[in-house]
Amino acid sequence: MDKIRRNERMSAMMRMLAGAPNRIFTLSSFCEMFGSAKSTMSEDVDLLREVCTGFDLGEVDTVTGAAGGVRYRPTVSREKARAYIADLCERLSGAERVLPGGFLYYSDILSTPDIVNRMGEIIATEYYGSEPDFVLTMETKGIPVAFATANALGIPLVIARHSSKVYEGSAVNINYVSGSGNIETMSLSRRAVRENQRALIVDDFLRGGGTAKGMVDLMREFNVTVTGMAFVMATAVPEKKRISDVKALMTLTVEDGEPAAAVVKPADWLTGAPVSR
Repeated sequence: MDKIRRNERMSAMMRMLAGAPNRIFTLSSFCEMFGSAKSTMSEDVDLLREVCTGFDLGEVDTVTGAAGGVRYRPTVSREKARAYIADLCERLSGAERVLPGGFLYYSDILSTPDIVNRMGEIIATEYYGSEPDFVLTMETKGIPVAFATANALGIPLVIARHSSKVYEGSAVNINYVSGSGNIETMSLSRRAVRENQRALIVDDFLRGGGTAKGMVDLMREFNVTVTGMAFVMATAVPEKKRISDVKALMTLTVEDGEPAAAVVKPADWLTGAPVSR
């Protein structure tokens, strides 16, 4: 095999790292693949790190220890996140998207891969430090964003369902009060998670917080710690939810009128405004 040039090595390395976010690749594996010395690969990693940092393309860093190596994290700066979400808010605001009951139609947004992937990267950026073992969501609309977040974090996605499925084996079922005040059931296979793991809850919409609280209670049944909760959108009313310490990307207010109009704004934690409690 011909000698591999540096630009070829770096292109291949970046493709591998970006294709498996937050996964650790050992330097030895790259050395064997490219037939290069560790010192040479270390120099390549340093160059990749500088390029990603200089162009705000994420983070390439090294992990020390016996299981150490190189990993890529698709981070989004607060400034870029704010600008991106502000643009989405403009698209979602107005009267044409308001549905009966004060809901907002944005299924088209949740079905667009590049938008969903970007939102997942924004959420993941906020929770790398908490090191969750998996992302938990409730079927069904929150699955795309939850999957994108899990992909950016490099961890599995776990989906709670409204009823247990025979092909998932024995399950834990709990009752919870939904945002509409109805008593509903939430189910999760016993094999889906393990005790003492850490969960990040990600869902599409937060109104009263009933479903989110149900997921927290469900994790308690498995003796799993919830490290954070993130949502695509939260309503401004009611201001007091059944859960606290959540991060929503956008805040929705529906103004009365003929017709009613939606006002969608970036969340306070993105804009730097004081967070109301």
